[in-house]
Amino acid sequence: MKIEQIYTGCLAQGAYFIQSEGEAAVIDPLREVAPYLDKASREGATIKYVFETHFHADFVSGHLDLSQKTGAPIVYGPQANPSFEAHIAHNGEEFKIGKVTIKAIHTPGHTMESTCYLLLDEGGKPTALFSGDTLFIGDVGRPDLAQKSDLTMHDLAGYLYDSLRSKIMPLPDDVVVYPAHGAGSACGKNMSKETSDTLGNQKQTNYALRADMTREEFISEVTDGLLAPPQYFPQNVRMNREGYDSIDEVLERGVQALSPEAFEAAANETGALVLDTRPAQEFAKGFVPNSINIGIDGSFAPWVGALIPDLKQPLLIITQPGREEEVVTRLARVGYDYTLGYLEGSFEAWEKAGKEVDTIDSISAEQLAEQIKEGNLTVVDVRKPTEYEVEHVEGALNLPLDSISEQMAEYPKDKTLYLHCAGGYRSMVAASILKSRGFDKVLDIQGGFGALAKTDIPRTVYAKGE
Repeated sequence: MKIEQIYTGCLAQGAYFIQSEGEAAVIDPLREVAPYLDKASREGATIKYVFETHFHADFVSGHLDLSQKTGAPIVYGPQANPSFEAHIAHNGEEFKIGKVTIKAIHTPGHTMESTCYLLLDEGGKPTALFSGDTLFIGDVGRPDLAQKSDLTMHDLAGYLYDSLRSKIMPLPDDVVVYPAHGAGSACGKNMSKETSDTLGNQKQTNYALRADMTREEFISEVTDGLLAPPQYFPQNVRMNREGYDSIDEVLERGVQALSPEAFEAAANETGALVLDTRPAQEFAKGFVPNSINIGIDGSFAPWVGALIPDLKQPLLIITQPGREEEVVTRLARVGYDYTLGYLEGSFEAWEKAGKEVDTIDSISAEQLAEQIKEGNLTVVDVRKPTEYEVEHVEGALNLPLDSISEQMAEYPKDKTLYLHCAGGYRSMVAASILKSRGFDKVLDIQGGFGALAKTDIPRTVYAKGE
């Protein structure tokens, strides 16, 4: 028996490959399925089942492509209602993989179809629990993503309490919990950076599994402090339930090299958004006018999902050379399937062709500290409110990047805006969006608040160290 966790950091997502005696199962696969096929081929295994813990909201699963390429049935738990052929398991149903068994445990709460899969070894001993978004390390799944007219998030939290107490907590303490997500995912609020743990340790350390916790206390604590989910979540659920284009088609469409002339013509003719994925400081030195910078080396897919509301928005991409397929793949992971091509030769080719370029000026933290002594400057902090409340530049506006479109009117257009985040990634995203909306007086503060905190610039501290 072999269990492999395939963890993708940018989505904080764990998929699983379980193998025994030449047979394998994949749980919650990502959109691109080649890695699972390659792994099975290398190890001489046949993928027998594709298990889904629920209809994911934060990424588009690879269940359809993997099933189509292997013939393995897609398995969901009770109450799932996909638009495609799938095996709907009943609670307690068992599936053989070589000499081991995978048992479906219906655990409604995060969503009503949420199902965990318990791995039993050759002797029938419970060994591992693939808990999806029902149980995380340090947290449980948020209960507000699958509300219907007849179910509130408090109703769902009540179901989750019952599922955990009646079906998960009675399992042996030495069972290893393998969740679908870790720290950084928006599917929970208090997840650990660890990506697995024993159930016994979680009973001791996870606030939601306290033995003396009442149902009312659980509902209150689990629903308290939930931030609004990203806008793309419902659209990803729909794609996972109803289907989508094959990843092969998406890549064929997206990885098309376009000359500067063809790239410009495509942008004009299709209304495509130009997405530049180069590093922030590289982008600042020169970019295609009206393009948006979301760097591939940050939390790329979640920020794309938060800032580009329409998954069917046509996209044209500018990348570092050699990373074109990676960008198209990572866009497809969260449902952005309409990339029309990339700028061949990257931005350097655009520049050499004599096309119009734009720039964003930067200022060091030390320079800002000196200038702020000479007069009032408009400093805009685009970090989350929770970050801002711990410590911020005195007098700075807090306009979080997440809500930049909704708060656009709050950005003073007649003043020079000095933008910063924690380290420079989010502030350059914000600067590029503002530039594309006609804000000409935009400066980025290099190094963000991390650099500002090392200067003598006046700061307000509310809860430093908490």
